[in-house]
Amino acid sequence: MKVVKALLPYIEKEYSVVLFVGDLGAGKTTLIQELCKSLGVDQQVTSPTFSIVQEYLSPSIGAIYHMDLYRLEKKSDLEQIGFGDYLDSGHLCLIEWPALGNDYFVMPYVQVEIDGGNNKIRNFKITTHDAMDT
Repeated sequence: MKVVKALLPYIEKEYSVVLFVGDLGAGKTTLIQELCKSLGVDQQVTSPTFSIVQEYLSPSIGAIYHMDLYRLEKKSDLEQIGFGDYLDSGHLCLIEWPALGNDYFVMPYVQVEIDGGNNKIRNFKITTHDAMDT
């Protein structure tokens, strides 16, 4: 998958937070599955919609946290799951539906926007964001 190859250099440059934005069914989880596979994860990568956070192990980079904030309603829900601790861990955090956590993203991060488009053609927009003063 070409978009995975495009993302890997950012992860290698120590962008440890990657946000995935797109409508339901756009392919966020599928993209994360392919990304984890390319990082050597041999566990089954599934959507954390109900568990909120899944942890995987990559032999090359260590722990990977896959989060889905879709079901969370308030910022206090983020505190209850230890969201800030995951972000501060230095481990790769792959976050679907990240909007609720926007105030937490003060570190450099990568955002992947997925547009489902028509005829099953998906368009990807990858942008980097530098650290912000808090």
